[in-house]
Amino acid sequence: MGHAVMRHGETHDGETMRRLQGPGGGGEPTGWRSVATATGPGARDAAEAGVRLAYRRAGLAEPERVVWVASPLAAIRLLRKEAGRLGASVRHALRDKPLAAQRELLHDRLGPTGWSTHWRATGADLWETTAPLVERIRSAVVAASARGPKDEPAIRVLLLDAVLGQHEAAWLSALDPGPGSGLDGLAVVANSAGWWWPYEKVVVLSERPTELWRDEAGRLDRSDGPALAYPDGFALHAWRGLPVPGEFLDRLDTLTPALIRDEENAELRRVMLEHYGYDRYLTESGAEPIHRDQTGVLWRIALPGDEDVVMVEVVNSTPEPDGTNRTYWLRVPPSTRTAREGVAWTFGLEADAYAPQRQT
Repeated sequence: MGHAVMRHGETHDGETMRRLQGPGGGGEPTGWRSVATATGPGARDAAEAGVRLAYRRAGLAEPERVVWVASPLAAIRLLRKEAGRLGASVRHALRDKPLAAQRELLHDRLGPTGWSTHWRATGADLWETTAPLVERIRSAVVAASARGPKDEPAIRVLLLDAVLGQHEAAWLSALDPGPGSGLDGLAVVANSAGWWWPYEKVVVLSERPTELWRDEAGRLDRSDGPALAYPDGFALHAWRGLPVPGEFLDRLDTLTPALIRDEENAELRRVMLEHYGYDRYLTESGAEPIHRDQTGVLWRIALPGDEDVVMVEVVNSTPEPDGTNRTYWLRVPPSTRTAREGVAWTFGLEADAYAPQRQT
């Protein structure tokens, strides 16, 4: 059984999604969402102009060099190689300080309740989907570049030096990145590039991803390749937000009930079950029904080292256009004892309280 995926620029059923226009300032969460999920080559001239503007707004001398790399991983490798020739990090001066000032200005103007309402209307939803992605990228960079556990802290420090480019969109949507804010340079870079590292002498700019695949909830999600990929091959694989090895996805089209049962990692086994289909797995595993009543049939099958798979099989009483009645499978908690209890649980009810006037 497959699943729907959404690539940036497409809906989950493959129809082309209208490309959103770029943002014109703070308070436009739809436009900034487009920025946060943009893929493809950056606008290098614009990004470099934005970098130099950000330095001037912070009262800093412009950097001597601007260097482009293909991914955040490539940036970390370059920064480690160039250590001692970069100068000190200036992230605080050109990003943290003006952002904090703008937030304080709005907070004072709107008050605590007004700021909270404003944040929910602008950056909150975008932050909910962007923040986990940022952490996934950081973790993957550490895993790919650390020479051992003792090496990880130094890499994490370098990652904290980064301005997140397009992934600053949640904050920029809530604040007004106009000329007087000190944030206009950051906004230009966000519209034009990925993560970047500002130092006294050198700026390292990363390209945006070439691919971004997410499900309807905004989680990284793809079954036939990387869910996030950069032009140098740095990539993340995921199934409905769960990190998975790339080679694991290659096995999904060859699954059998035996292969699923033999998987020792419980999280990966759940991915396999979702892809294969719980109903198909039950049918082909020789599962036996453990209860029947007028609401449906309750099925259970044990999984080694994991909770039982328990599902209720129900039949839609309303015929389809061709006259058939569609069968649905509903996964319910392992503690479920009767079909009625399981169906009631899907409605948030106790079994005794579930008394439908008409099944649909």
